[in-house]
Amino acid sequence: MTALTFSVVKIFSLAAIASAVAIMWSPLLINFLYKHKLWKKSARQKAISGEDAVVFNSLHKEKEIGTPRMGGLIIWITILFVIFLFFILSLIFPDSPLAQFNFLSRSQTWLPLFTLVAASLVGLADDILVVRGWGRYIGGGISFKKRFIAVVLIGLIGSLWFYQKLGWDIVYIPFLGNISIGLWFVPLFILVMVACWSGGIIDGLDGLSGGAFASIFGAFTIIAFSQGKIDLATFCAVICGTLFAFLWFNIPPARFYMSETGTLGLTSVLAVVSFLTNSVYVLPIIAGLLVIEVLSVLIQLLSKKFRHKKILLSTPIHHHFEAIGWPSYKVTMRFWIVGIVLAIVGTAIKLFA
Repeated sequence: MTALTFSVVKIFSLAAIASAVAIMWSPLLINFLYKHKLWKKSARQKAISGEDAVVFNSLHKEKEIGTPRMGGLIIWITILFVIFLFFILSLIFPDSPLAQFNFLSRSQTWLPLFTLVAASLVGLADDILVVRGWGRYIGGGISFKKRFIAVVLIGLIGSLWFYQKLGWDIVYIPFLGNISIGLWFVPLFILVMVACWSGGIIDGLDGLSGGAFASIFGAFTIIAFSQGKIDLATFCAVICGTLFAFLWFNIPPARFYMSETGTLGLTSVLAVVSFLTNSVYVLPIIAGLLVIEVLSVLIQLLSKKFRHKKILLSTPIHHHFEAIGWPSYKVTMRFWIVGIVLAIVGTAIKLFA
C-alpha cells in the first residue's frame, strides 16, 4: 500500500469510526438529557436583532421548551475519545499498523484540539446556566460580553501559539502570495475567531447547523489533504464523522440541539484550521452560510436603527424563510445545498491558487 493510499484509508476509516462511536453512545446522552430535563425553561424574550421574539416564538416556542440542549457533547467528546484512543494505542503498540493511525501531532492537531475543548467547555458552562435558568439575563446563560471575552482569550492563546511556537506570521493574499505581517498576525487571528464565533447563530433549525458544518469541515479535509497535512485532514474528517452521527439524531424531529457547547467549539476550531491551511482568504466562501446568517442580523439591526423598520420578518435569515411559509425542512435542505456549493467553490479556488 502506497503512502498516499494509506493516508486516504486513514482519513476515511477514522471518520467512519468516529461516526460509529458517536452513534453508539448518543442514546445514553439522550436519555440523560431527557431524564434531567436539560432544556430551556422559558421562551426566548428577545430576538438576536433586539426586538421582541414574537415571530420566533410563534414558530419555535413549543420546540425550544422540551427539546434538550447540549447535543454538541456528541461531537467534541467523541473526537476526544477517538484521538486519544489511537494515541494510546500507538504508545502501546508502536511497531504495529495501529500506530500509524495516530493523528495527534504538535504541528497539526494540538492547537485545534485545545481550541475545540476549551471553547466547547465555555459553551457547556453557558448551556448549563441556560437550562438551570441561572445568569444575568432572563432565561439564564453567560452574558454576551463574557462569552466574547472568552473567545478573545482563546484566540489570543491560539495566535501566540502560531506566532511564537510555530513561527507563523504569514497570510496568503490573492495575486500577491504569502505576506509576512509580523505581530499583526495576533489581532488578525483574534478577529477571524470572533467572526467565526458569530456564525454560531446558524444553530436554529433541526439539522441545519450539522449539515452546514459538515460541508465546511469536509472542504477543509480536502484542502489539508492537498497540502500533505494528513493529521489535520484526519482531524477535520473526524469532525465530519461526528457531525453525521449528530445529524442522525438532529434531523426532524430533533432529539436535541447542538447549542453553545457545539457551535462555540466548532466555530473556534474553524478559525484555527483556516490558518493552519493558510486558507483565511477563502474562509468567507467555504463558510458562506455563516456569513449570510451574520449579515442578515447586521442588516436587520442597521435597518431598525436608521430606517426604524425591519427588512426581514425574523433573524437570522433562516427564520425569515420560515416566517414567510417555508416548511423548516425545506429551509434546511436548501441551506445545505447552498452550503455545499459554496464549500466546493471555496475549495476549488484554494486548490487553484
